[in-house]
Amino acid sequence: MKAPNVLFVMADQLAPHFTSTYGHPVVSTPNLDALAERGVRFDAAYCHSPLCAPARFSMMAGRSVSSIGAWDNAAELPASVPTIAHFLQMEGYRTVLSGKMHFVGPDQLHGFEERLTTDIYPADFAWTPNWSGAGDRIDKWYHNMDPLAEAGQAITTHQIDYDEEVGYTTRRKLLDLARDDDDRPFFMVASFIHPHDPYVARPEWWDRYGHDDIDLPDPIDPEALDAHSKRIRTGIEADTVGFTEAQTRKARHGYYANTSYVDHWLGQLVATLRETGQADSTVVVFTSDHGDMLGDRGLWYKMSFHERSARVPLVMAGPGVVNRTVPHVASHLDLAPTLLDIATDGAAWSYPVPDLEGRSLWPLATGGNDDVSETTGEYTAEMTSHPIFMIRRGDLKYIHCQTDPPLLYDVSADPLERTNLADDPSYADQAKAFADEVAKRWDSDAIRERVMASQRSRHAIYRATEQTEGVRSWDHLPANDVANNYVRNHQDVVDAALSSRLHVPPGMTR
Repeated sequence: MKAPNVLFVMADQLAPHFTSTYGHPVVSTPNLDALAERGVRFDAAYCHSPLCAPARFSMMAGRSVSSIGAWDNAAELPASVPTIAHFLQMEGYRTVLSGKMHFVGPDQLHGFEERLTTDIYPADFAWTPNWSGAGDRIDKWYHNMDPLAEAGQAITTHQIDYDEEVGYTTRRKLLDLARDDDDRPFFMVASFIHPHDPYVARPEWWDRYGHDDIDLPDPIDPEALDAHSKRIRTGIEADTVGFTEAQTRKARHGYYANTSYVDHWLGQLVATLRETGQADSTVVVFTSDHGDMLGDRGLWYKMSFHERSARVPLVMAGPGVVNRTVPHVASHLDLAPTLLDIATDGAAWSYPVPDLEGRSLWPLATGGNDDVSETTGEYTAEMTSHPIFMIRRGDLKYIHCQTDPPLLYDVSADPLERTNLADDPSYADQAKAFADEVAKRWDSDAIRERVMASQRSRHAIYRATEQTEGVRSWDHLPANDVANNYVRNHQDVVDAALSSRLHVPPGMTR
Protein backbone atom coordinates (compact mmCIF):
# COMPACT_ATOMS: atom_id res chain seq x y z
CA MET A 1 0.00 0.00 0.00
CA LYS A 2 1.35 3.42 -0.99
CA ALA A 3 2.38 5.65 1.88
CA PRO A 4 0.32 8.84 2.32
CA ASN A 5 1.41 12.17 0.92
CA VAL A 6 2.22 14.92 3.41
CA LEU A 7 1.29 18.57 2.90
CA PHE A 8 3.12 20.55 5.59
CA VAL A 9 1.86 24.14 5.90
CA MET A 10 3.80 26.56 8.08
CA ALA A 11 3.01 30.09 9.25
CA ASP A 12 5.58 32.50 10.67
CA GLN A 13 5.29 33.93 14.17
CA LEU A 14 1.78 32.60 14.76
CA ALA A 15 0.85 31.88 18.36
CA PRO A 16 -2.04 29.41 18.71
CA HIS A 17 -3.68 31.75 21.22
CA PHE A 18 -4.55 34.07 18.30
CA THR A 19 -6.65 31.61 16.27
CA SER A 20 -10.29 30.64 16.55
CA THR A 21 -9.09 27.03 16.45
CA TYR A 22 -7.55 27.50 19.88
CA GLY A 23 -10.43 29.56 21.23
CA HIS A 24 -9.70 33.21 20.46
CA PRO A 25 -13.01 35.10 20.46
CA VAL A 26 -12.07 37.60 17.72
CA VAL A 27 -9.65 35.98 15.26
CA SER A 28 -11.22 33.97 12.44
CA THR A 29 -9.36 30.91 11.10
CA PRO A 30 -12.13 28.81 9.52
CA ASN A 31 -9.84 26.59 7.45
CA LEU A 32 -7.66 25.67 10.40
CA ASP A 33 -10.89 25.11 12.36
CA ALA A 34 -12.07 22.72 9.65
CA LEU A 35 -8.75 20.85 9.74
CA ALA A 36 -9.04 20.43 13.51
CA GLU A 37 -12.69 19.38 13.25
CA ARG A 38 -11.67 16.34 11.21
CA GLY A 39 -8.27 15.76 12.77
CA VAL A 40 -6.15 16.17 15.86
CA ARG A 41 -5.26 19.40 17.67
CA PHE A 42 -2.24 19.43 19.99
CA ASP A 43 -2.87 21.88 22.82
CA ALA A 44 0.61 22.14 24.34
CA ALA A 45 3.03 22.15 21.39
CA TYR A 46 6.21 24.26 21.56
CA CYS A 47 9.00 25.34 19.30
CA HIS A 48 12.38 24.20 20.57
CA SER A 49 13.83 27.71 20.23
CA PRO A 50 11.74 30.91 19.96
CA LEU A 51 13.48 32.47 16.94
CA CYS A 52 12.99 31.81 13.23
CA ALA A 53 16.11 29.96 12.07
CA PRO A 54 16.85 27.97 15.26
CA ALA A 55 13.20 26.94 15.46
CA ARG A 56 13.20 25.73 11.87
CA PHE A 57 16.61 24.03 11.98
CA SER A 58 15.79 22.10 15.16
CA MET A 59 12.41 21.15 13.70
CA MET A 60 13.92 19.96 10.41
CA ALA A 61 16.69 17.97 12.13
CA GLY A 62 14.68 16.71 15.10
CA ARG A 63 17.61 17.78 17.23
CA SER A 64 18.34 20.50 19.77
CA VAL A 65 20.00 23.84 19.10
CA SER A 66 23.16 22.90 21.00
CA SER A 67 23.55 19.56 19.22
CA ILE A 68 23.59 21.09 15.72
CA GLY A 69 24.89 24.62 16.45
CA ALA A 70 21.64 26.34 15.41
CA TRP A 71 22.44 29.29 17.65
CA ASP A 72 20.64 32.22 16.02
CA ASN A 73 19.25 33.69 12.79
CA ALA A 74 22.68 33.70 11.13
CA ALA A 75 23.80 30.25 12.21
CA GLU A 76 24.59 27.79 9.45
CA LEU A 77 22.71 24.51 9.34
CA PRO A 78 25.55 22.15 8.39
CA ALA A 79 25.01 20.14 5.21
CA SER A 80 26.09 17.06 7.17
CA VAL A 81 23.02 17.26 9.44
CA PRO A 82 20.23 15.04 8.06
CA THR A 83 16.75 16.56 8.01
CA ILE A 84 13.15 15.47 7.71
CA ALA A 85 13.51 15.85 3.94
CA HIS A 86 16.46 13.44 3.88
CA PHE A 87 14.61 10.95 6.10
CA LEU A 88 11.54 10.98 3.86
CA GLN A 89 13.66 10.71 0.72
CA MET A 90 15.03 7.47 2.16
CA GLU A 91 11.43 6.29 2.62
CA GLY A 92 10.76 6.89 -1.07
CA TYR A 93 9.23 10.35 -0.91
CA ARG A 94 9.47 13.20 -3.38
CA THR A 95 10.43 16.27 -1.33
CA VAL A 96 9.49 19.82 -2.33
CA LEU A 97 9.84 23.16 -0.52
CA SER A 98 8.02 26.37 -1.35
CA GLY A 99 8.67 29.41 0.83
CA LYS A 100 10.67 30.33 3.87
CA MET A 101 12.96 27.97 5.75
CA HIS A 102 15.68 30.51 6.63
CA PHE A 103 18.52 28.17 5.66
CA VAL A 104 21.87 29.90 6.22
CA GLY A 105 24.92 28.77 4.25
CA PRO A 106 25.63 27.38 0.79
CA ASP A 107 23.33 24.36 1.18
CA GLN A 108 19.89 25.77 0.42
CA LEU A 109 18.16 22.42 -0.10
CA HIS A 110 18.98 20.21 2.91
CA GLY A 111 17.27 17.17 1.42
CA PHE A 112 14.60 18.87 -0.68
CA GLU A 113 14.77 17.72 -4.29
CA GLU A 114 13.08 20.90 -5.43
CA ARG A 115 12.84 24.36 -3.96
CA LEU A 116 10.30 26.49 -5.80
CA THR A 117 11.04 29.95 -4.39
CA THR A 118 13.96 31.81 -2.95
CA ASP A 119 13.91 32.69 0.74
CA ILE A 120 12.62 35.99 2.01
CA TYR A 121 15.67 36.49 4.26
CA PRO A 122 19.41 36.47 3.47
CA ALA A 123 21.44 33.27 3.61
CA ASP A 124 24.71 34.82 4.84
CA PHE A 125 26.15 35.63 8.28
CA ALA A 126 25.07 39.29 8.47
CA TRP A 127 22.58 38.75 11.29
CA THR A 128 25.09 37.26 13.73
CA PRO A 129 24.67 38.53 17.33
CA ASN A 130 27.61 39.53 19.51
CA TRP A 131 27.58 38.22 23.07
CA SER A 132 30.78 40.17 23.75
CA GLY A 133 28.58 43.26 23.57
CA ALA A 134 25.29 41.67 24.58
CA GLY A 135 23.98 44.86 26.14
CA ASP A 136 24.55 46.96 23.03
CA ARG A 137 21.61 47.98 20.87
CA ILE A 138 21.61 46.08 17.53
CA ASP A 139 20.68 48.31 14.62
CA LYS A 140 19.74 47.75 10.96
CA TRP A 141 18.40 44.19 11.04
CA TYR A 142 17.06 44.01 14.57
CA HIS A 143 13.51 44.54 15.81
CA ASN A 144 12.39 47.87 17.21
CA MET A 145 9.09 49.69 17.60
CA ASP A 146 8.82 50.71 13.93
CA PRO A 147 6.47 47.82 13.03
CA LEU A 148 3.93 49.15 15.50
CA ALA A 149 4.16 52.66 14.09
CA GLU A 150 3.87 51.28 10.54
CA ALA A 151 1.01 48.84 11.20
CA GLY A 152 -2.03 49.25 8.98
CA GLN A 153 -3.18 48.58 5.43
CA ALA A 154 -1.40 48.38 2.07
CA ILE A 155 -2.18 47.10 -1.39
CA THR A 156 1.01 45.07 -1.26
CA THR A 157 4.26 44.67 0.66
CA HIS A 158 7.33 42.52 0.17
CA GLN A 159 5.73 40.00 2.54
CA ILE A 160 2.47 39.92 0.60
CA ASP A 161 4.45 39.57 -2.65
CA TYR A 162 6.30 36.65 -1.11
CA ASP A 163 3.28 34.80 0.23
CA GLU A 164 1.40 35.23 -3.03
CA GLU A 165 4.34 33.54 -4.74
CA VAL A 166 4.50 30.79 -2.11
CA GLY A 167 0.78 30.11 -2.39
CA TYR A 168 0.79 30.13 -6.19
CA THR A 169 3.86 27.90 -6.60
CA THR A 170 2.58 25.43 -4.01
CA ARG A 171 -0.82 25.16 -5.65
CA ARG A 172 0.78 24.85 -9.08
CA LYS A 173 3.09 22.10 -7.79
CA LEU A 174 0.19 20.18 -6.26
CA LEU A 175 -1.46 20.24 -9.68
CA ASP A 176 1.79 19.05 -11.31
CA LEU A 177 2.15 16.25 -8.77
CA ALA A 178 -1.35 15.06 -9.61
CA ARG A 179 -0.71 14.93 -13.37
CA ASP A 180 2.86 13.65 -13.73
CA ASP A 181 4.09 10.06 -13.99
CA ASP A 182 6.07 10.00 -10.73
CA ASP A 183 4.06 7.74 -8.44
CA ARG A 184 6.11 8.39 -5.30
CA PRO A 185 4.28 9.95 -2.36
CA PHE A 186 5.18 13.58 -1.84
CA PHE A 187 6.32 15.69 1.09
CA MET A 188 5.28 19.21 0.11
CA VAL A 189 6.17 22.12 2.41
CA ALA A 190 4.43 25.48 2.01
CA SER A 191 6.01 27.99 4.38
CA PHE A 192 4.48 31.48 4.56
CA ILE A 193 5.94 34.64 6.15
CA HIS A 194 2.67 35.99 7.62
CA PRO A 195 1.48 36.97 10.19
CA HIS A 196 5.07 38.04 11.05
CA ASP A 197 5.39 41.78 11.68
CA PRO A 198 5.25 44.58 10.44
CA TYR A 199 1.51 43.88 10.81
CA VAL A 200 0.49 45.36 7.45
CA ALA A 201 -2.48 43.72 5.71
CA ARG A 202 -4.41 44.07 2.49
CA PRO A 203 -7.75 45.90 2.90
CA GLU A 204 -9.94 42.83 2.31
CA TRP A 205 -8.34 41.08 5.29
CA TRP A 206 -8.13 44.20 7.44
CA ASP A 207 -11.85 44.90 6.86
CA ARG A 208 -12.83 41.50 8.24
CA TYR A 209 -12.28 42.92 11.71
CA GLY A 210 -13.93 45.84 13.45
CA HIS A 211 -11.15 47.99 14.85
CA ASP A 212 -12.93 48.49 18.16
CA ASP A 213 -13.34 44.71 18.49
CA ILE A 214 -9.60 44.14 18.67
CA ASP A 215 -8.75 43.01 22.20
CA LEU A 216 -5.78 44.36 24.13
CA PRO A 217 -3.26 42.53 26.35
CA ASP A 218 -3.65 42.62 30.10
CA PRO A 219 -1.56 45.40 31.66
CA ILE A 220 1.52 44.49 33.67
CA ASP A 221 4.05 46.53 35.63
CA PRO A 222 7.36 46.50 33.65
CA GLU A 223 9.27 46.57 36.92
CA ALA A 224 7.70 43.24 37.87
CA LEU A 225 9.04 41.49 34.78
CA ASP A 226 11.70 38.81 34.79
CA ALA A 227 15.26 39.75 33.81
CA HIS A 228 15.13 38.42 30.24
CA SER A 229 11.83 40.17 29.52
CA LYS A 230 13.44 43.42 30.64
CA ARG A 231 16.37 42.82 28.28
CA ILE A 232 13.98 42.20 25.40
CA ARG A 233 12.10 45.41 26.19
CA THR A 234 15.40 47.29 26.04
CA GLY A 235 16.50 45.51 22.87
CA ILE A 236 13.32 46.31 20.94
CA GLU A 237 13.18 49.85 22.42
CA ALA A 238 9.87 49.20 24.16
CA ASP A 239 11.23 50.85 27.31
CA THR A 240 12.56 53.95 25.53
CA VAL A 241 10.62 54.62 22.31
CA GLY A 242 7.62 52.83 23.77
CA PHE A 243 4.22 52.20 22.21
CA THR A 244 0.68 53.43 22.75
CA GLU A 245 -2.62 51.67 23.22
CA ALA A 246 -3.66 52.88 19.76
CA GLN A 247 -0.52 51.36 18.22
CA THR A 248 -1.11 48.11 20.08
CA ARG A 249 -4.67 47.87 18.77
CA LYS A 250 -3.52 48.68 15.23
CA ALA A 251 -0.68 46.13 15.33
CA ARG A 252 -2.99 43.43 16.64
CA HIS A 253 -5.56 44.32 13.99
CA GLY A 254 -2.92 43.78 11.29
CA TYR A 255 -1.75 40.54 12.91
CA TYR A 256 -5.30 39.16 13.12
CA ALA A 257 -5.94 40.14 9.49
CA ASN A 258 -2.76 38.42 8.32
CA THR A 259 -3.57 35.34 10.38
CA SER A 260 -6.82 35.09 8.41
CA TYR A 261 -4.80 35.61 5.22
CA VAL A 262 -2.55 32.62 5.98
CA ASP A 263 -5.64 30.62 6.92
CA HIS A 264 -7.06 31.50 3.48
CA TRP A 265 -4.01 29.96 1.82
CA LEU A 266 -4.37 26.84 3.94
CA GLY A 267 -7.92 26.57 2.62
CA GLN A 268 -6.77 27.06 -0.97
CA LEU A 269 -4.19 24.29 -0.69
CA VAL A 270 -6.58 21.84 0.97
CA ALA A 271 -9.14 22.63 -1.75
CA THR A 272 -6.49 21.85 -4.37
CA LEU A 273 -5.95 18.45 -2.77
CA ARG A 274 -9.69 17.83 -2.96
CA GLU A 275 -10.11 18.89 -6.57
CA THR A 276 -7.14 16.79 -7.69
CA GLY A 277 -8.38 13.70 -5.88
CA GLN A 278 -5.46 13.69 -3.43
CA ALA A 279 -7.25 14.67 -0.22
CA ASP A 280 -7.96 11.13 0.96
CA SER A 281 -4.33 10.11 0.50
CA THR A 282 -2.67 13.17 2.08
CA VAL A 283 -1.93 13.97 5.71
CA VAL A 284 -2.09 17.75 6.20
CA VAL A 285 0.03 19.23 9.01
CA PHE A 286 -0.19 22.88 10.10
CA THR A 287 2.19 24.62 12.49
CA SER A 288 4.31 27.76 12.88
CA ASP A 289 7.94 28.36 13.76
CA HIS A 290 7.11 30.23 17.01
CA GLY A 291 4.62 32.75 18.36
CA ASP A 292 4.38 36.48 18.99
CA MET A 293 4.04 38.14 22.40
CA LEU A 294 1.84 40.78 20.72
CA GLY A 295 2.03 43.17 23.66
CA ASP A 296 1.69 40.69 26.51
CA ARG A 297 4.16 41.53 29.31
CA GLY A 298 4.90 44.72 27.36
CA LEU A 299 6.80 42.55 24.85
CA TRP A 300 6.55 42.06 21.10
CA TYR A 301 7.80 39.46 18.66
CA LYS A 302 9.49 36.34 20.13
CA MET A 303 12.82 35.48 21.82
CA SER A 304 11.40 34.30 25.13
CA PHE A 305 10.00 31.06 26.52
CA HIS A 306 6.79 32.69 27.68
CA GLU A 307 3.70 31.07 26.24
CA ARG A 308 2.80 33.44 23.43
CA SER A 309 6.37 33.38 22.14
CA ALA A 310 7.20 29.68 22.49
CA ARG A 311 3.86 27.92 21.95
CA VAL A 312 2.90 26.91 18.41
CA PRO A 313 -0.26 25.59 16.77
CA LEU A 314 -0.05 21.95 15.71
CA VAL A 315 -2.98 20.45 13.84
CA MET A 316 -3.00 17.42 11.54
CA ALA A 317 -5.67 15.59 9.59
CA GLY A 318 -5.80 12.89 6.95
CA PRO A 319 -5.73 9.12 6.56
CA GLY A 320 -5.31 7.37 9.88
CA VAL A 321 -5.72 10.53 11.99
CA VAL A 322 -8.54 10.49 14.55
CA ASN A 323 -10.57 13.48 15.70
CA ARG A 324 -9.40 14.53 19.17
CA THR A 325 -7.59 17.17 21.16
CA VAL A 326 -4.32 16.16 22.79
CA PRO A 327 -3.22 17.85 26.04
CA HIS A 328 0.23 16.21 26.13
CA VAL A 329 3.24 18.52 25.93
CA ALA A 330 4.95 18.18 22.53
CA SER A 331 7.36 20.13 20.35
CA HIS A 332 8.95 20.61 16.96
CA LEU A 333 11.55 18.04 17.98
CA ASP A 334 8.78 15.44 17.73
CA LEU A 335 7.91 16.14 14.09
CA ALA A 336 10.78 14.21 12.46
CA PRO A 337 9.90 10.88 14.15
CA THR A 338 6.20 11.60 13.63
CA LEU A 339 6.61 12.12 9.89
CA LEU A 340 8.75 8.99 9.65
CA ASP A 341 5.96 7.04 11.33
CA ILE A 342 3.45 8.53 8.90
CA ALA A 343 5.68 7.39 6.03
CA THR A 344 6.02 3.84 7.40
CA ASP A 345 2.64 3.49 9.15
CA GLY A 346 4.49 3.05 12.42
CA ALA A 347 6.65 0.18 11.13
CA ALA A 348 10.44 0.08 11.24
CA TRP A 349 12.15 2.91 9.39
CA SER A 350 14.16 1.95 6.32
CA TYR A 351 17.33 3.54 7.64
CA PRO A 352 18.48 3.80 11.27
CA VAL A 353 18.08 7.54 11.90
CA PRO A 354 20.63 8.72 14.48
CA ASP A 355 20.34 11.21 17.31
CA LEU A 356 16.67 12.22 17.09
CA GLU A 357 15.75 13.92 20.36
CA GLY A 358 11.96 13.89 20.11
CA ARG A 359 9.30 11.20 20.14
CA SER A 360 6.70 10.26 17.55
CA LEU A 361 3.28 11.87 18.02
CA TRP A 362 1.72 9.46 15.53
CA PRO A 363 0.33 7.15 18.26
CA LEU A 364 -1.49 10.13 19.80
CA ALA A 365 -2.68 11.30 16.38
CA THR A 366 -4.12 7.89 15.57
CA GLY A 367 -6.02 7.34 18.81
CA GLY A 368 -3.38 5.80 21.04
CA ASN A 369 -1.89 6.97 24.31
CA ASP A 370 1.46 8.28 25.45
CA ASP A 371 2.83 8.47 28.99
CA VAL A 372 5.22 11.30 28.02
CA SER A 373 4.17 14.94 28.43
CA GLU A 374 7.34 17.01 28.35
CA THR A 375 9.82 18.84 26.16
CA THR A 376 12.85 21.10 26.39
CA GLY A 377 13.96 24.35 24.80
CA GLU A 378 17.19 26.28 24.24
CA TYR A 379 17.74 29.94 23.32
CA THR A 380 21.20 31.23 22.40
CA ALA A 381 20.59 34.35 20.30
CA GLU A 382 20.34 38.10 20.88
CA MET A 383 19.33 39.90 24.09
CA THR A 384 21.18 37.50 26.35
CA SER A 385 24.82 36.78 27.11
CA HIS A 386 24.30 33.20 28.32
CA PRO A 387 22.18 30.29 27.11
CA ILE A 388 18.58 30.12 28.30
CA PHE A 389 17.07 26.68 28.91
CA MET A 390 13.47 25.59 29.32
CA ILE A 391 11.85 22.40 30.57
CA ARG A 392 8.09 21.93 30.27
CA ARG A 393 6.81 18.85 32.06
CA GLY A 394 3.13 18.34 32.75
CA ASP A 395 1.70 21.65 33.95
CA LEU A 396 5.04 23.08 35.10
CA LYS A 397 7.50 25.13 33.07
CA TYR A 398 11.00 25.90 34.34
CA ILE A 399 13.29 28.52 32.71
CA HIS A 400 16.98 28.88 33.60
CA CYS A 401 19.73 31.31 32.66
CA GLN A 402 22.96 31.71 34.62
CA THR A 403 22.59 35.49 34.79
CA ASP A 404 18.95 35.48 35.90
CA PRO A 405 16.82 34.25 38.80
CA PRO A 406 15.02 31.01 37.87
CA LEU A 407 11.41 31.00 36.69
CA LEU A 408 8.82 28.36 37.49
CA TYR A 409 5.22 28.57 36.31
CA ASP A 410 2.13 26.41 36.52
CA VAL A 411 0.84 27.20 33.04
CA SER A 412 -2.45 25.40 33.64
CA ALA A 413 -3.42 27.42 36.71
CA ASP A 414 -1.57 30.56 35.55
CA PRO A 415 -1.67 30.66 31.72
CA LEU A 416 -0.43 34.26 31.58
CA GLU A 417 2.56 33.32 33.77
CA ARG A 418 2.13 36.11 36.26
CA THR A 419 3.26 34.16 39.35
CA ASN A 420 6.83 32.88 39.57
CA LEU A 421 6.81 29.85 41.84
CA ALA A 422 10.58 29.33 41.94
CA ASP A 423 10.85 30.77 45.47
CA ASP A 424 7.49 29.51 46.70
CA PRO A 425 8.17 27.13 49.63
CA SER A 426 5.37 24.82 48.52
CA TYR A 427 7.21 24.29 45.20
CA ALA A 428 10.71 24.01 46.70
CA ASP A 429 11.11 20.34 45.81
CA GLN A 430 10.03 20.83 42.20
CA ALA A 431 12.25 23.91 41.77
CA LYS A 432 15.28 22.05 43.12
CA ALA A 433 14.60 19.02 40.93
CA PHE A 434 14.37 21.22 37.84
CA ALA A 435 17.57 23.09 38.78
CA ASP A 436 19.41 19.80 39.27
CA GLU A 437 18.11 18.52 35.94
CA VAL A 438 19.29 21.64 34.11
CA ALA A 439 22.76 21.29 35.60
CA LYS A 440 22.92 17.63 34.58
CA ARG A 441 21.42 18.07 31.11
CA TRP A 442 23.33 21.17 29.95
CA ASP A 443 26.86 22.52 30.46
CA SER A 444 25.97 26.19 30.19
CA ASP A 445 29.57 27.45 30.26
CA ALA A 446 30.68 25.08 27.52
CA ILE A 447 27.69 25.95 25.34
CA ARG A 448 28.39 29.65 25.86
CA GLU A 449 31.98 29.20 24.68
CA ARG A 450 30.76 27.38 21.57
CA VAL A 451 28.27 30.15 20.83
CA MET A 452 30.87 32.88 21.16
CA ALA A 453 33.44 30.99 19.08
CA SER A 454 30.85 30.59 16.34
CA GLN A 455 29.97 34.28 16.52
CA ARG A 456 33.63 35.30 16.17
CA SER A 457 34.12 33.08 13.14
CA ARG A 458 30.98 34.28 11.42
CA HIS A 459 31.70 37.96 12.10
CA ALA A 460 35.16 37.53 10.53
CA ILE A 461 33.76 35.80 7.44
CA TYR A 462 31.03 38.37 6.97
CA ARG A 463 33.44 41.30 7.32
CA ALA A 464 35.73 39.76 4.72
CA THR A 465 33.01 38.95 2.20
CA GLU A 466 31.41 42.38 2.65
CA GLN A 467 34.63 43.96 1.37
CA THR A 468 35.06 41.59 -1.57
CA GLU A 469 33.38 42.18 -4.90
CA GLY A 470 32.06 39.23 -6.87
CA VAL A 471 31.49 36.90 -3.91
CA ARG A 472 28.81 34.43 -4.94
CA SER A 473 25.59 34.78 -2.98
CA TRP A 474 24.25 31.78 -1.09
CA ASP A 475 20.67 32.91 -1.70
CA HIS A 476 18.67 30.25 -3.49
CA LEU A 477 17.97 30.79 -7.20
CA PRO A 478 14.91 28.74 -8.20
CA ALA A 479 15.18 26.77 -11.42
CA ASN A 480 12.73 27.57 -14.21
CA ASP A 481 12.88 25.24 -17.19
CA VAL A 482 11.20 27.60 -19.67
CA ALA A 483 12.51 25.56 -22.62
CA ASN A 484 10.05 22.81 -21.71
CA ASN A 485 7.15 24.88 -20.36
CA TYR A 486 3.77 25.17 -22.06
CA VAL A 487 4.21 24.55 -25.84
CA ARG A 488 7.61 24.39 -27.57
CA ASN A 489 8.73 23.43 -31.06
CA HIS A 490 10.07 20.02 -30.03
CA GLN A 491 6.55 19.10 -28.83
CA ASP A 492 3.36 18.22 -30.64
CA VAL A 493 0.78 20.91 -29.81
CA VAL A 494 -2.00 18.41 -29.19
CA ASP A 495 0.26 16.16 -27.08
CA ALA A 496 1.33 19.17 -25.00
CA ALA A 497 -2.29 20.10 -24.39
CA LEU A 498 -3.36 16.59 -23.48
CA SER A 499 -0.38 15.80 -21.26
CA SER A 500 -0.98 18.93 -19.17
CA ARG A 501 -4.70 18.31 -18.73
CA LEU A 502 -5.88 17.14 -15.32
CA HIS A 503 -9.38 15.76 -15.49
CA VAL A 504 -12.02 16.19 -12.81
CA PRO A 505 -11.93 13.12 -10.52
CA PRO A 506 -14.99 10.85 -10.93
CA GLY A 507 -17.79 11.75 -8.56
CA MET A 508 -16.28 15.06 -7.51
CA THR A 509 -18.67 17.97 -7.11
CA ARG A 510 -17.71 21.58 -6.57
